[in-house]
Amino acid sequence: MPYIKKDRREIVDVVVDAMVSTRIVANGDLNYILYKYCSDKIKPSYNNYKNYIGELEECATEIRRRLLAPYEDKKIWENGDI
Repeated sequence: MPYIKKDRREIVDVVVDAMVSTRIVANGDLNYILYKYCSDKIKPSYNNYKNYIGELEECATEIRRRLLAPYEDKKIWENGDI
């Protein structure tokens, strides 16, 4: 995950807080936001689109590693393994 400096986090967290306050959820809203950002703000080029997709893929990988895997481990401990 590309960790950003704390002063930058404060700025970016404003966007996250706005998403929370407007009840953005991962049932289409988030997909729309990410697509709209890409289609409106990313300068069209193979490299730019490739980099944007790479960011999305790395985010998914980090969610799996840091959030999903520990959750699954907890459920295995609670309910037993397969």
